[in-house]
Amino acid sequence: MNKKRTQKLSKRSRVIVSGLILAFLIVGLDHRVLVVNYPIRDARITSPVRIAFVSDLHSCSYGEDQIRLTRLIDASKPDVLLLGGDIVDDGLSEKKAWEFLEWAGKNYPTYYVTGNHELWIDDFDRVIEQIRDYGITVMAGDQAELSFNGQRIDLYGIDDPEIRKLFDDNEWYRQLDNASRQVDPEIYSVLLSHRPERYQMYSGFDLILSGHAHGGQWRLPKLLNGLFAPNQGLFPQYAGGLYDFGSYRMIVSRGLARESTLIPRFYNRPEYVVIDLLPIEK
Repeated sequence: MNKKRTQKLSKRSRVIVSGLILAFLIVGLDHRVLVVNYPIRDARITSPVRIAFVSDLHSCSYGEDQIRLTRLIDASKPDVLLLGGDIVDDGLSEKKAWEFLEWAGKNYPTYYVTGNHELWIDDFDRVIEQIRDYGITVMAGDQAELSFNGQRIDLYGIDDPEIRKLFDDNEWYRQLDNASRQVDPEIYSVLLSHRPERYQMYSGFDLILSGHAHGGQWRLPKLLNGLFAPNQGLFPQYAGGLYDFGSYRMIVSRGLARESTLIPRFYNRPEYVVIDLLPIEK
């Protein structure tokens, strides 16, 4: 092979490799919202219930009046909307969070628990009052009996552990204990709790809905299920997905944070979660 042909092949190889690297980066930095559906079957469910679960919005923008997010929720036609904390960010402008929350309260029965970032806002009481003003139920160790399509489910919600800033170190445990004592094993129970890493404490409930981990920020299909998550550190075990612990399950949303994070998401698209509670197939 002559020298000129070798140079041409070498140049072509560099172009191909550069193109593949560019494509790899473009796909990895895709930040469009991904809709993820989890069907959950249980003998106590006799009529289907659809839950919309949104976590870790962090006041980020999804278009004018948050239309790119709200359209996805409307399209899924949920019975109830559950918010898993860190909807309002303590660093970014709150405007986009309020746009979303105002829409949520007007359109769906909506239930909310705090994340750590709401609790880091200096005038936290103002934030909670405004959320309630939109018709959203804020839960803090409470129970709500929900009925949709003739099907009852019991919803419980607890604050993020950073609630200790306003009370004491035991407040989170008091809330969890208060919720746990109200569980009726005959009724399907759902717990809203921002922190997935405390999963071992949630065993009295049937389904846990959490966020906080942001999908581990960087992911690689079949190789890396998360590089780093708050309170879990490197290579977090519970960064996003469905986890089955035998007597109960936990769904961890990868959340919707984008411009609020210092490091961009990589192969980790923002996520809106839909959960279908279904009867057992006969």
